[in-house]
Amino acid sequence: MRAARLMWERIEAYAAHDDPRSQAANWIALVVAWNQPFYPLYLWWIVGLEKTAPSLLTFLSTPVFAAIPALSRRHPLAARALLPLAGIANGFLATKALGVGSGVQMFLLPCALIAAALFRPSERLLGLSMVALCAAAYFLPDRWYGPALADYTAAEIAAMARLNILSAATLVVFIGLLMSNLAERGADHP
Repeated sequence: MRAARLMWERIEAYAAHDDPRSQAANWIALVVAWNQPFYPLYLWWIVGLEKTAPSLLTFLSTPVFAAIPALSRRHPLAARALLPLAGIANGFLATKALGVGSGVQMFLLPCALIAAALFRPSERLLGLSMVALCAAAYFLPDRWYGPALADYTAAEIAAMARLNILSAATLVVFIGLLMSNLAERGADHP
């Protein structure tokens, strides 16, 4: 019990930041990094072990998400910008790995929400350009992604799509709660 409390205190300290928007970005990044190792386990359950390997490519972004709170200590704007960029890159890679039909592109929606919400009015152009990048990645023609890296059945693709839509929606709710808290605290100060 004591070890768990100590670990939680360290995580809270790592996510803490004087700027409420940077602190929100830190928490989003840590939640994503924490959840990424579970994704292949979910897919293993849905598609079997032999077809799970392509999902391991999503681990490439885990260190980036985990490092965002450290970056935010020196460069808060860069860290807040890196969060949606890492999400977009991960979404692109996951779509290539699992296929367009897997629904993994739905994670671009939370990326767009992050880009729209974590930047101050003076930084709005940066945020809007990332929203546009999310839209561009979402609307890329299927041929840019090519076939999935494993041969998934229609039933497996449908199951992955349900999982990814639910997961992306859960992340949107989490981000919405964080943004609601920011609005309540009046986080528009510089």
